Amino acid sequence: MSPFQHIHPYAPFLFESAQKWIVGTLPPPRFTQGMLRPGDVDFCYGSRDGQLWPILNEIFDLDLVFETTDAAIEQRKSFLLQRGIGICDIVDRAERDRIDASDLGMKNIELRDLLSLLKRFPNVTHLLFTGGNSKNGPEYLFRRHLKEKGLRLERISDSVPRIHQFRMPERGAAERLITTVSLTAPSGSANRAVGSLPEYKARKAADPKYTTLDFRVAQYRKFF
Repeated sequence: MSPFQHIHPYAPFLFESAQKWIVGTLPPPRFTQGMLRPGDVDFCYGSRDGQLWPILNEIFDLDLVFETTDAAIEQRKSFLLQRGIGICDIVDRAERDRIDASDLGMKNIELRDLLSLLKRFPNVTHLLFTGGNSKNGPEYLFRRHLKEKGLRLERISDSVPRIHQFRMPERGAAERLITTVSLTAPSGSANRAVGSLPEYKARKAADPKYTTLDFRVAQYRKFF
């Protein structure tokens, strides 16, 4: 049987005033197939099972609706424009033997040329990865992208979330310094990793009602 062609269904959401970009991989295959479920939003990170928009909803008190409507899409676009946050997932397409959302299951991955896009948008200073350096995660794939261009990440902080910087040559100007932050993935599959973190364990011990969502809200608040 031929592999499933997992093609990103959304173009990058980019605009001139954005200073930060959210960078992930691919939405669940059903978004490519046009088979959304009740509660999905037909936009980036719109899966009803994902936590990015619930996290941002909590941080900024957005009163978002979680439904498959144009109103839900416009709420999210309006927030991003007001806050100067773009979205530019790094994967354009990949193949899968199993139709699931696992990053590990991607093969023959084709990346978007983020460096070329960054040159077109000179105000961007931060890339917020929705995942780390595990195989096929956003940081992992961005490192591959940089290596192809003769660039590399320089470590700033190795604690969670990992922070790096890289220097991007600019035509006729000084090098541009861009910071990357590898946030804990906003997916249920990352909850086990969150539960093993000493910081989470300490907070959970002090407050049994403390959740993995609470942990992400506190982490993301610092960078959004």
